Amino acid sequence: VNLPKFTVEDLPLFFGITSDLFPGVELPHADHGALPKAIDDQCMEGVNIAPGKTFKVDPVPAFTNKVLQLYEMVLVRHGVMVVGQTSSGKTAAIHALSQAMTVCNENGEPYEKVQIHTMNPKSILSGQLYGNFDENTHEWSDGVLAVLYRTCAFDTSPDRHWLLFDGPVDAVWIGNMN
Repeated sequence: VNLPKFTVEDLPLFFGITSDLFPGVELPHADHGALPKAIDDQCMEGVNIAPGKTFKVDPVPAFTNKVLQLYEMVLVRHGVMVVGQTSSGKTAAIHALSQAMTVCNENGEPYEKVQIHTMNPKSILSGQLYGNFDENTHEWSDGVLAVLYRTCAFDTSPDRHWLLFDGPVDAVWIGNMN
């Protein structure tokens, strides 16, 4: 069950409905193997958010649980949006997960290495982000996103590539994603 898709208020309602539909059935707990410990270890060692920006994060059970929920979402979705208040740990959770998955992979566990490509979509113009057509020369210029997609597509390694738009959500650039 993808519990991260529910709000805190909706969880009791969801569990009530499912217990009415399936009385006596209990969902098994997911076994994430070495991942929870790897997440906690990465938090204690320091989560590398950007070059020169490594922060130690207190691996409280609530944080580790949210990172595991993010992992469950990444397994079944091609795109995930993590929303929350400024400085609430969204970026730290994403990077903690990627580092933990990479460490698990290096230790022979069945997880993929992760490479994160981070950008703030509000820091550049729409044409620079997606690409644009020059009316004078009739030439197309690729944007940063197109170049990153192409780079990730041509990578033959088994690594996962996450394109992280780390910044405020804006209706214009979200709309242009379609």
